Order: sequence, then structure tokens, then C-alpha cells
Amino acid sequence: MACIFLSMGLLLNCVYVNMERSGKRRLFKGDKALVRFENVTFEYIRRDEEGNVDGITTALDDLSLHIRKGEFIAILGSNGSGKSTLARHINALLSPTKGKVLVAGYDTCNVDDQFKIRQSAGMVFQNPDNQIIAETVEEDVAFGPENMGIPVEEMTKRVDDSLKRVGLYKKRLESPNRLSGGQKQKVAIAGILAMKPECIIFDEPTAMLDPVGRRMIIETAHELNKKDGITIVLITHNMEETVGADRIVVIEKGKIVMEGTPRQVFSKGEELKSLGMELPVITELAQRIGLEGCVLTREEFVKAFERAQD
Repeated sequence: MACIFLSMGLLLNCVYVNMERSGKRRLFKGDKALVRFENVTFEYIRRDEEGNVDGITTALDDLSLHIRKGEFIAILGSNGSGKSTLARHINALLSPTKGKVLVAGYDTCNVDDQFKIRQSAGMVFQNPDNQIIAETVEEDVAFGPENMGIPVEEMTKRVDDSLKRVGLYKKRLESPNRLSGGQKQKVAIAGILAMKPECIIFDEPTAMLDPVGRRMIIETAHELNKKDGITIVLITHNMEETVGADRIVVIEKGKIVMEGTPRQVFSKGEELKSLGMELPVITELAQRIGLEGCVLTREEFVKAFERAQD
């Protein structure tokens, strides 16, 4: 019993997103889709030295998905499932081999619209060091608005507001290279916010961060979604990061194989495990000690544990 309580304490401390909406579907006005994947297939084509086709890998296979404006959606999948390929379609880094992707009404295959698409849908990548391009934090954040041709006065206001939004205003004159990994990711987020996007795609943004940095970025993503109404697309293989999402989509071999609220998805533990994924640690622990229901948060765990003692 002592070992169980020790495990409880350690694992409960690992669950750093305490969300109220797990298992509930938020209402979105008109359920208007900001992003639409319509029967999208994407193929990576390998060629030999002479330019002949040497092989084809289908990363997305006739995939259809609508992401609503203001939604927080998490995309789960094992390595090679196609989740990062999907993410790169949203801001037109990749274009479908077949089918169509629409972002804020713009077709990603239309080269003339791709700049507008990237203004609407910004992307935070896995490695924060790959996103640093300037000598100071404020210069880095100003890069996007400057390329958009925003007047200096408006650009300065956007940079200051964005840095305040992510809690880095006091570090605006510092070199980004002196910041922690989590702070560098926040600089990248601020740079996107300064362009006033409707959507931010986080492509495994915590993969190279320590636990403090991971918590910092996931909490920032939820705050931007709740307070600013920004649509969040979180690509991850970390189950704990998805517990507070409005919806989880599980991808395997380029197809959607599961979809629903976190509670609906994590109630299918055996099916997830067959896809090479695990349950959130707190959900797994609750099942192992025989607690009833699909436990997703610390509060739910405590209540379920207390009920089990009655």
C-alpha cells in the first residue's frame, strides 16, 4: 500500500494540465470550420540519382477533417503516423497530392494565397533553436510583422503586446540564445501572435524541453485558446498534453482511426495500446488500482479514490 501511495504522489505531480472541460464538448458558434481537409492524400516520392521514381510513401490517405474556429484540437499518433505531415498542410508548407485543404477559406494549393494562409495559421516547431533568427528577443518577434509591411508604430505595439502576452517583455532586449528552451518557444509564439493569427499549430513543441518548459508551453497554448479565442492544433505523442483538449484525433498510417473528447478516446485504452500508444499516467494508474470510470485529472483521481475507500 505504501508503494501505491508513493506512485500516486509521483504520478499526480506529472499531470500538469488541470482542465475543466475534459469529456465535455464546448459549443462553437455555428461550428464554423476554420480548417478543412477534404479527402486529402499526400505522397512522399523518392527518386534515384537519375530522377526516376524509386518509391512512394503515402503519409496521408484520403483524410477528411474539419477544425472549428476557436477549437483546441490535439492530433495523436505514433512515429510515422502522418500527424506532422498533416500539420504542415495547415500552413501550406506542404500541398496535397490529391484532395484539398482550405484555411480561412483559402486553398493551400494556390501559391498566391499562401502568404495569407501563413498569416492566419502560424506554426511553432519542435526545436526552438531553429526558430531564432535575430540578435534580440524583440527583433525576433518583429520579423513577421516587418515582412508583412506593418507600419513601424503598429509593429512596435504588436511586438510589445505579444511579449507581454507570453511574459517575456522584460527580456525584450536580451539575446534569445540566453533563454531557456521553454522561453525560446515563447519567443516563437510571440512572433506568431504579432502577426495576429486565427490559428497556431504546435508541432511537438515540447519534445526537446524539460518538464518545466513543457508545462510552460502547454499552459500558454491553453491560455491563448481560452482568453484570445485562437484555434490551437497540438501535434503530440505525449498523452498528458492532450487531456485539456476539446477534441482528440488519432491518426495511424495516414488515416483517422479514432476521434472524440479526451474521455471518449482514453476510455478505449486497449485500442490505443494496439496502436502503439499509452494512456495518460494518471488514467493508467487509476485503472491499475481499480478505480471506476475514466480518470483524467488530479481532482477526478482524488474523488474516485475517496469513493473507493467508502
